[in-house]
Amino acid sequence: MSEQLHPMAPHHLPFYLAPGSGVDTLMVVMGIFLIGTVLWVGTLYWKLHSLPERMAHKSQKLQFEFVAVLGLISLFTHMHIFWVAGLLLALIDLPDFGTPLRSIAGSVEKIADATPVETGDALAESSSVRESGLSPPGQSGPAKEKERSHV
Repeated sequence: MSEQLHPMAPHHLPFYLAPGSGVDTLMVVMGIFLIGTVLWVGTLYWKLHSLPERMAHKSQKLQFEFVAVLGLISLFTHMHIFWVAGLLLALIDLPDFGTPLRSIAGSVEKIADATPVETGDALAESSSVRESGLSPPGQSGPAKEKERSHV
């Protein structure tokens, strides 16, 4: 068959109409554009979704883990409130309570002169010293307390 136009059709057809050979150029171009747009929007979505985690990456480890868990929960449940909570948590710098508490605990141990638990022979020796009322060398005991109280 020869490609003849219908007698009522115009002699100059627009470029976007498919020719009789079956290859629709506009459809191919739009298909490529659609695939590219879907990939671009998907990438944009993932970057936006990971925004709180990237912001919290600079903060403390515990805060980063909370933000990451909130992001995963929002991803799997499709409840955006978790993402918003993660974003707000990433924006707020939580104070560091651990370092001062560790410092206080270390100072209290130094003040109390904390020593390891006595075992075996050392335990028996210290109990006999306590029973006799004598104090070990270098420590003040009941005898030394009595001497100091009369002075």
